[in-house]
Amino acid sequence: MAIDLNRVDVESREQRLGTLTRWEGSAAALTRACAGAGRRGCGPTCREDGPFRQATMCAEHIAVTNATIIQDAVVIQHAPIGCAASQSFTCRYYRDLAARRGWALQNPLAICTNLGEREMVFGGLEKLEATIRDAVARHRPRVVFVAASCATGIIGDDIDGLSLGLERELGLPVVPLHCEGFKAAHWSSGWDVIEHGILRRLVRPAPPQRQLDLVNVIHLGGPDVFTPLLGQLGLRVNLVMGGNDLDSLARLSEAAATVTMCTVLSYLATGLEQSYGVPEVKAPLPYGQDATDAWLRAIAALTDRTDRVEAVIAAERERIAPELARLRAALAGRRVLVAAGAAFAHGLIADLRDLGLEVADAFSFHHDPTTDSGDPRQDTLTDLVERWGDVPHLTVSPDQHYQAHAALLRARPDLVVCRHGGTIATLAGRLGLPVLPVFYSNDGIGYQGLLTLGQALLRILPRRRFFADIARHAPLPYRPGWRDQTDPWATRPTLPGAVA
Repeated sequence: MAIDLNRVDVESREQRLGTLTRWEGSAAALTRACAGAGRRGCGPTCREDGPFRQATMCAEHIAVTNATIIQDAVVIQHAPIGCAASQSFTCRYYRDLAARRGWALQNPLAICTNLGEREMVFGGLEKLEATIRDAVARHRPRVVFVAASCATGIIGDDIDGLSLGLERELGLPVVPLHCEGFKAAHWSSGWDVIEHGILRRLVRPAPPQRQLDLVNVIHLGGPDVFTPLLGQLGLRVNLVMGGNDLDSLARLSEAAATVTMCTVLSYLATGLEQSYGVPEVKAPLPYGQDATDAWLRAIAALTDRTDRVEAVIAAERERIAPELARLRAALAGRRVLVAAGAAFAHGLIADLRDLGLEVADAFSFHHDPTTDSGDPRQDTLTDLVERWGDVPHLTVSPDQHYQAHAALLRARPDLVVCRHGGTIATLAGRLGLPVLPVFYSNDGIGYQGLLTLGQALLRILPRRRFFADIARHAPLPYRPGWRDQTDPWATRPTLPGAVA
């Protein structure tokens, strides 16, 4: 699908890719339902919506967070003050990244225009202009992002015209982000918004000569686990998203190739290929040894290093073999439920199966039938099924509590591995199930990621008594009929004699 950088906004993921937020069945059945036709191929088995929503997240939160953690940037949330509640999370996230990467420890720079009743009636551009001017005078940023909100989308403030005028006057990029929450059914569209802004305004034009030893790695955040691996091929890493500086974004067009660590990052990689001529590596994500082998070979082919790659693969496999054998022996037979966003969930399942654990149940926050490139080699779910076998019970849901609770009751796992420490982690802990939250997806990537994940699981297993104590003292507030219901789509108790 062609990416149009002349547009000021970007289509939502469900419009562009057919992103699904409702599914119950096996992973293999989902791949068959979506094969070759995206959303149109799903038919009646793909649930368009549930009976109600207990929780949600906003695309604005995703876009604003990823803009705010860019160094030397100021983000203006053109929104009522409630939208700025996400800044507490962003602050913690930025400070954690700063500590890991040696940046100056400070709070990120995000300012809310605090729209009130007057602005909702008469418009908020005057307030937005004053806020941008104050932010530039106070913080001297190198770029200003202006994030729309549901409120500004409804009243129709022209943030594009204002941003362009101030950019010419102030002499620095003022980048509008159209991340109105009501435009998308799933929050993952917020990733596309910030990536669209980067592609349009912050990437330098492609140079005549590329840096043939430079590879863009677009990731979700966390430690740089790529340089130790790709460095063995004589490659340098340009690590972007998940916290980076503006110079890293500017030189995205100079690299020999781009790899992404999640389907929510495919927009940036495909845009670099289509608009700047930087080829995107078409390979499964590097979770598990076999997929990591294939990933390295694909990178080597694009960077003219096929003569070195087999030696690197052999050396890495040999290096981790003793510890991997120990972990497999210690973890054998354990049953795990995985809960994470689309491609990350698929990657965690591959890692866990490579470690010798049983994964029959998974909970995914959304599913993308395709990526922006449309290349089947980037279909992470199909690769998982073909490489590791089916996942008999897969629930796709935007983190709804009642569906997560039903999935946990059905699975009855020994362990739960999840992204973040939110709904699934809280519910699992109150059910007495040991939980391993994996915030940074980088921790499971590559050969070393197998060991990192396995060692973390071994640290969690001895804490079963702790979680059992939580279950005894923090019961869930569900009535028996609801508590015993294992249908994730149930809207009321259906068991005989159940109390409503």
